[in-house]
Amino acid sequence: MTLDVNPDEVKFYSYEYAETDSLNKVRNFNSANWDSNFPAIKRKKNTYNNLNYVLLDSFFVFETNDKMNWKLTKETKKSGEYNLQKAKTTFGGRNWTAWFSNEINLNEGPYKFRGLPGLIFEIYDDKQNFSFNLLKSWKLQKTYNTNEFLENFAGQKAILTNEKFIQKKQLEFFNDPLRDMRESYNPNAEGEFRVYGVKVTSKEQFKELTKMAQERMKKEYNPIEIDKAVKYPNK
Repeated sequence: MTLDVNPDEVKFYSYEYAETDSLNKVRNFNSANWDSNFPAIKRKKNTYNNLNYVLLDSFFVFETNDKMNWKLTKETKKSGEYNLQKAKTTFGGRNWTAWFSNEINLNEGPYKFRGLPGLIFEIYDDKQNFSFNLLKSWKLQKTYNTNEFLENFAGQKAILTNEKFIQKKQLEFFNDPLRDMRESYNPNAEGEFRVYGVKVTSKEQFKELTKMAQERMKKEYNPIEIDKAVKYPNK
């Protein structure tokens, strides 16, 4: 992941986005990829108002206010040449521990985490489901333009919506996760048609395959903000 801090904004997105964008510019490609595990984040510097970019059947953006309250502790440790101090917060239904350095005058951190008197070097939840660690830093000569892969995706400008709409779309997808595959299936087409490694020979198979997809979705669903988790029904 990339924590992109510039004079006006803070952005958090997959490092692969910037890699792909660089290759596109050098080789005149139009490649695009998206990591559905995290929404990409953008916010004005020194604010808690985050723009959340998500890719579903279309590309969407919605705003959230993600104020968090920190409790500083007296515990410290070293990370290379930097002195780190421990802090704790509860956010998104999870308990988080952060290590920050007030030797770097940036009160920012990965994802939506910010507001400490220094840069967050490490942060993790008490279940160890999520862990972010500062691995490397660069100082660029100018702000990197993310317009081709963050504010827009594959030439599509993000559609402004709200969090409730996004949850509704996620639930709709859960209810019929194989719709596009089912509609594109042609029993008379040449070659094999496979879903999850299963050879499809009739549309009737999609009923069982849909159940399989739904069980997989529920098993793998682990949002970072569990207090906003979509409540998938039992099928």
